[in-house]
Amino acid sequence: MFGKKAAQDEMVETIISDGTEVRGTITTKGLLRVDGVIDGGVSQADGVIVGETGKIKGDIKAKTVVVAGKVTGNISAATLIEMHGNAQVYGDVRAPSLSIAQGVVFEGNCTMAGDHNRVIELEVPQNNA
Repeated sequence: MFGKKAAQDEMVETIISDGTEVRGTITTKGLLRVDGVIDGGVSQADGVIVGETGKIKGDIKAKTVVVAGKVTGNISAATLIEMHGNAQVYGDVRAPSLSIAQGVVFEGNCTMAGDHNRVIELEVPQNNA
């Protein structure tokens, strides 16, 4: 759903712009982009993008979460969490898929929750010398 390019192509339905501060938990069904500050968290979102200037102090529960700013709180995603650039995440994360770029600060625990029954078979090269 996301990724750097894909996140830009998605239709953002709600934007908390730089210079805006919201207190309380935001509940939304769509895609939320945060370039300002949320003091209270986000729940039930399809997706959350925390831009480079974005800050969330509180828990995030969404299908997909992309962080390039700062999150102080736990993140729970149904599909994917991505941490980009100089992102800072202080809290536990839970998702079936996690991507952390070089330069990210992450202090917390990680739980990779998802399809544990999936088997990945690796092809081992045979040495026919």
